[in-house]
Amino acid sequence: MSLINTTVPAFKAQAFHNGKFVEVTNETLKGKWSVLIFMPAAFTFNCPTEVEDAAANYDEFQKAGAEVYIVTTDTHFSHKVWHETSPAVGKAKFPLVGDPTHQLTRAFGVHIDEEGLALRGTFVINPEGVIKTLEIHSNEIARDVSETLRKLKAAQYTAANPGQVCPAKWKEGAKTIAPSLDLVGKI
Repeated sequence: MSLINTTVPAFKAQAFHNGKFVEVTNETLKGKWSVLIFMPAAFTFNCPTEVEDAAANYDEFQKAGAEVYIVTTDTHFSHKVWHETSPAVGKAKFPLVGDPTHQLTRAFGVHIDEEGLALRGTFVINPEGVIKTLEIHSNEIARDVSETLRKLKAAQYTAANPGQVCPAKWKEGAKTIAPSLDLVGKI
């Protein structure tokens, strides 16, 4: 069963954010757009490159009214040390969420039972707490956060413009499509 258009389940987790430990819950996600980026674990090879990419694009996410959350199966204590010791992760101004109990990785369908780690999963969640996009793939392939930003903006556009769809490679400001019987077989 797909998680698309389902509500984020109730959860409570601890995060390291801007020098403090903070609680993040499903209620924290409500009221604005959220992007959850699951990674296998702190102190790995590909994960810091993704955190750095998210940090480089963070201002754009903020301009779009969205918060970014990095989630690994480590503790918030590990995230504090990761933030302090990795030059790439040290650029993060968003919450680094710990999921040592695997509650989140299991709820979002990215848990690897044999390893106790997460797959690389990315979820765009609307202000009502409903999952609008998801991408899950193998851990050896890091993501390009600019594509996540594009998907966020497409989800925001279609939410604000019911009856419109965003075609392939749509970017903010580009033409959209108003589905109709007249278009069937003509595109």
